[in-house]
Amino acid sequence: MRLCLIIMLAIAALPRATMALELNLPGTSSLSGEVVRDPDSYNLPIGPYADGKLPVRQVEGRVVQRAWRVETQEMTTLQVIRPIREQLEKAGFEILFECAGLDCGGFDFRFNTKVMPAPNMFVDLFDFRYLAGEMKRGQMKDREFISVIVSRAGGVGYVQMIYVTPEGGPASETALPPPDVPGPDVDQPLAQALQARGHVILRDLEFNTGSASLSEGRFAMLEALAGYLLADKSRRVALVGHTDAVGALEDNIALSKRRAASVLERLVAEYGVPRTQLEAEGMGYLAPIAPNLTEAGREKNRRVEAVLLNTE
Repeated sequence: MRLCLIIMLAIAALPRATMALELNLPGTSSLSGEVVRDPDSYNLPIGPYADGKLPVRQVEGRVVQRAWRVETQEMTTLQVIRPIREQLEKAGFEILFECAGLDCGGFDFRFNTKVMPAPNMFVDLFDFRYLAGEMKRGQMKDREFISVIVSRAGGVGYVQMIYVTPEGGPASETALPPPDVPGPDVDQPLAQALQARGHVILRDLEFNTGSASLSEGRFAMLEALAGYLLADKSRRVALVGHTDAVGALEDNIALSKRRAASVLERLVAEYGVPRTQLEAEGMGYLAPIAPNLTEAGREKNRRVEAVLLNTE
């Protein structure tokens, strides 16, 4: 079954008229998230990350960010993005830039690019493709822009599109709120947070109830940490577990260390991070970041942090 995506684009000659751009995604597809902001600005990547910089064009207007899960079976990312590119070109978009994986800049490109967080969107740092397009029509304020990023994990593909139309453009069919991901550690790319503060909370981790075992599934911040470590084998981090103040100290230290060890094993087994770059420790309840007087505070204190060990 093929999903037909209806993206409403404004026609410059008819300010309030619309046309339908029909894009077909392969496989069985389902919308996993949508964020609409009108007006807003978007830094559209138009080149690979190099020399500490990502070339972007700042565009303004109605910004719509959507992500889909696509049951692609054994299709490659090229097989997914190629028909999308062809349809965009047929509709009048000029491709400004496209790249794949490490040619885009790998880790640095991914984490300096606007991407919806997991589980809505997943990007394999070694298997993703990106393109940016512009529909040149009329004055600059009437032009439209689109970016597409495609990745996959197992038999599931992930597609994200961000498109920008003039302010007050056609209404979207749905408007889901952005995922609730707390704290500055997520707003700032993980690499920058580690370099600036020396540690970062891996906020999206989930553990099985009553267990020290990390839950199944993908975690965006774990993926980011793996990419950071694999990009430079000299980088080392300590994974440090923390608990709330319920129970004895020695029990909490043991539990927090087991949870940190579970995260370490996932990084090694699933992402191929060398053990020599990792340590696992537990602090129990000795380093709270919130009062333990409320459930909300206790929940904040139950966490695993990555601490940068490099001294130069």
